[in-house]
Amino acid sequence: MTEDPTTTLRRLRSSIDNIDASLVYLLAERFKATKQVGHLKADHGMPASDPAREEQQLERLRRLAIEAELDPAFAEKWFNFVVAEVIRHHTEAADGR
Repeated sequence: MTEDPTTTLRRLRSSIDNIDASLVYLLAERFKATKQVGHLKADHGMPASDPAREEQQLERLRRLAIEAELDPAFAEKWFNFVVAEVIRHHTEAADGR
């Protein structure tokens, strides 16, 4: 017997909600780590942005996206959004020193 559409929808939405919660917590952990990087860079007069590192990470994420069957263009947009926020945090850390 197949599941009725309402039950299927509820089950799928519950799964999506769990994934969203995990993503929020993972992003929080990522930003905690990048905040430490920002303070380290500020303490040692290092630039907020590291274009070579960003390009390496972008290439890595493109490959991972393809392996995961995720649109690599979406992965790139996500990464660019996150990096812009990280650089903003790093700049604020440097300005606060």
